[in-house]
Amino acid sequence: MSEIVLVGINHKTASVELRECIAFSEEESVTAVQTLLRQPNLNEVILFSTCNRVEVLFVTDDKNPAISATKKFIADFNKIPLEEFENALYVHAGDEAVRHIFRVASSLDSMVVGEPQILGQIKSAYRIATAINTSGVILNRLLHRTFFVAKRIRTETGIGDRAVSISFAAVELGRKIFGTLEGKTVLLIGAGEMAELAVEHLVRNKAGDIYVANRTFENAVVLAKKFSGQALHFEEISACLKFIDIIISSTGSADFVITRDQVKGVLRARRSRPLFFIDIAVPRDIDPAVNRLSNSYVYDIDDLKDVVDENLEDRQQEAVKAERIVDEAVISFRHWHAGLDVVPTIVALRNKVTAIAQAEIKKTLQSNNFSDSGVEAINKMTGALINKILHDPTIFLKKNGMLSDRSYYIDAVRKLFNLDE
Repeated sequence: MSEIVLVGINHKTASVELRECIAFSEEESVTAVQTLLRQPNLNEVILFSTCNRVEVLFVTDDKNPAISATKKFIADFNKIPLEEFENALYVHAGDEAVRHIFRVASSLDSMVVGEPQILGQIKSAYRIATAINTSGVILNRLLHRTFFVAKRIRTETGIGDRAVSISFAAVELGRKIFGTLEGKTVLLIGAGEMAELAVEHLVRNKAGDIYVANRTFENAVVLAKKFSGQALHFEEISACLKFIDIIISSTGSADFVITRDQVKGVLRARRSRPLFFIDIAVPRDIDPAVNRLSNSYVYDIDDLKDVVDENLEDRQQEAVKAERIVDEAVISFRHWHAGLDVVPTIVALRNKVTAIAQAEIKKTLQSNNFSDSGVEAINKMTGALINKILHDPTIFLKKNGMLSDRSYYIDAVRKLFNLDE
């Protein structure tokens, strides 16, 4: 019987430098799976390559030679001696391979549990495989079940509900303060990466006008253009506090960029509208004393880390529920895969036809008076009909000449006669 196998390397087993050396671009992935499929022991192939993992998922009738061929291919394709990375490779087969791909797609195996990007990356790899016909009956079924499991976990658990990045946590806090971020005016001070990411999250939440202030005005202009915003001179910050709703600050300043007195001076003009500060700088840009002013909220990097840590703990608890869903799905897929073998399919087909025939005989006997000899004759005739009807399909499924395509025919028979219900 064919077996599902996965050979891979990820962020848990290898450094980013090593992962970069054996990563595949999208164009290379097409060539790679086509080349792999020409190996004598690989029947279906899908390749996943992201910044955190490179994995080859395949179906084989002879596991050990297929694994060796896959490892050698990765080494040859990337021009790296196998001994330099073989210890970082992992191999999963059967249920463990199925469980692994379910967990990966559901982000249970990710660097950050619950991150949604990996599912899209797997879908992209699957689209490539289907476009060039390197996935077949077994991997098609497996990947569709994978997407179903990932969706179910997203729906039935809170694994992706809480913010687990500093920038996203900042935006979540802002939403709690304002109720909605739609139309809120944002001032970005400095050009730190996390601050930029926070602005990107705000834009996705339909924030309003974006202003950018930087000590180097030219840098402010460049960044403002990225968000279709407006650049400001550093000296204009105090004046614009009157109409800004959210300030995100990430500079390298040794002193406070915004002081308590600056904020206090604009409170009357703001007429009790909340002012939200996200201070992602170290050392801090915003005077902590601002937090003691009415309708002023300051969150620094430590506050945000506390939120992230708490949310990560919540996600880990939800991951326990997700693992149960994965285990159920693995068992279900195992039953389907086992059913692709010839003998269980023939038995299931015979049982299905026999059950239909027996039900119809029972109806007929209940509505007519037959002698014992008549009932015996009907049963004998029914048995003969079943044998004759199933003779050709049985011979066809057992025929040695179609071994390489057996899974396709078995799958078709199971679908035609609805044997998996």
